[in-house]
Amino acid sequence: MRTHSRATAWTLLAPWGVAFVLFGLYPFAFSLWTSFTDYSPIRTTTRFVGVDNYARALTDPAFWNALRNTAVFVVGTIPFTTALALALALAVQTAFRGRTFFRVGFFLPSVVSVVVLSLVFKGLYAPGGSLNGLLARIGIEGPSWLLDPRTALPAIMAMDVWSASGYYMVIFLAGLEAIPRELYDAARLEGASWWGCLTLITLPLLRPTLLFVLVVNTVRSLQIFAEVFVMTGGGPLNSTTTIVYYLYEQAFYRFHMGYASAVAYLLFAITLVLAWVQMRLVAQREERPA
Repeated sequence: MRTHSRATAWTLLAPWGVAFVLFGLYPFAFSLWTSFTDYSPIRTTTRFVGVDNYARALTDPAFWNALRNTAVFVVGTIPFTTALALALALAVQTAFRGRTFFRVGFFLPSVVSVVVLSLVFKGLYAPGGSLNGLLARIGIEGPSWLLDPRTALPAIMAMDVWSASGYYMVIFLAGLEAIPRELYDAARLEGASWWGCLTLITLPLLRPTLLFVLVVNTVRSLQIFAEVFVMTGGGPLNSTTTIVYYLYEQAFYRFHMGYASAVAYLLFAITLVLAWVQMRLVAQREERPA
């Protein structure tokens, strides 16, 4: 019976195992090997170059420009996305008429295709688009949002905050629902205000949820690509070229697959370090005595 059960279990796991090896483990190992070579699909020979690709990336001004744009995007969106998502979650947590409508409305942008949203906002940001039309009604001449290096990246960041907040709102709602109502009842009996309940009960007990949101949002923001690809193509003057878009250009426009793989693993290392730092910071705050 035991042998039969093991055979059945391995048989059921086999499709997943084969798919994981073919589409997960093998691409990971192949790209890691590729990062140490000068592999290109348009050449018949491949030469092992060691860490030259990594050294080239770390000395390439274009790489650092892409890293800077990505850092600006991450730092400029995560605080606003997190704060807005938490505010929306607190707003729609209490029961009121039409609560379901607002929950669905706030969450809806996160399930719409990023390409579709990018095309919509590209039209919205156009020189003759709706946004500049609204500004013109109040006597303000709007800029060419996606054609100006000063406003292109902030415009994409604003779209990202708007579209992603609903998804993280749902995560915060799950965390809020897990907090026992008895704690709030006891606090109100002691005379605690709404602000006191928020700072002394809600936020401390939401730390695990907040950590999850920060890590997931950081990983997602570091990999920003589709919005840049559709809306600006990395321009103007490389002002919106992010790490993943830079990697894409090197791999599929210039066919520098080895170099692009090295850039990908540098991004992987940066992501791991940032996730570790975030987890350590939250863990230290939880370990501090009240």
